[in-house]
Amino acid sequence: MAEKAKGKMEQAKGKAKEVAGKATGNERMQAEGKADQAKGKTREVTGKAKEQARGMKDSLRDRRQP
Repeated sequence: MAEKAKGKMEQAKGKAKEVAGKATGNERMQAEGKADQAKGKTREVTGKAKEQARGMKDSLRDRRQP
């Protein structure tokens, strides 16, 4: 859960930075914001995959026990 939450926060921070960059005409800040959003999305997806893997592992463990 932590990775997903961190990813969402990073995406929000990136969006804010992108908007601020647009408002001030700062292209570098806009680009940084977009990069932060991409990193956040990657972190979120990774967190989801880890959760699914844990769930599958738990499911398989429950099947093996009589």
